[in-house]
Amino acid sequence: MATETTGRINDHVAAEDIALQGVLEALVDPVRRSIVRQLADAERDIACGTFDINVTRSTSAHHFKVLRRAGIIWQHYVGTVKLNSLRRADLDRAYPGLLDAVIDAARREAAAEPGRDASPAQGRRSPAVIRSSR
Repeated sequence: MATETTGRINDHVAAEDIALQGVLEALVDPVRRSIVRQLADAERDIACGTFDINVTRSTSAHHFKVLRRAGIIWQHYVGTVKLNSLRRADLDRAYPGLLDAVIDAARREAAAEPGRDASPAQGRRSPAVIRSSR
C-alpha cells in the first residue's frame, strides 16, 4: 500500500489504495461521521481543535488518524496548526455517491440530536486557509 506525505504527516493512503472496507469501518463511528459532515459544510480547511465534538484530545487525535489512514481526509500543517479537508475528489472517483450519502445521513443524524444544530458551528475559529485542491 502506497502512502503520501504532506510535510510532517506521512501516512496518507494513496488515492488508488483507498479501500472500501477501510472507508466503511472508519465511517461506522458517529464522531467520525460528525467530523466528515463538518468538513463537508465548511468553506475552508478546519483545524483539529475547532471541531464540535465532545471527546478528549487524545480520542479526537485517534479519530482523525482513522479518517486519514482510511483515505477520507487530508491533514497538513500551516505553521503549528494541523488542518483537515475531505478527500472528496479521491473518494468520488473511487466510490461515486458514497461520500454524499454519508454526509446526508450525518446531517440527518445531527438534526435529530436534541439540542444540536445540523449546520456548521457558529463562530468557529478556523484559520482563513483556502481549501487545497487535493
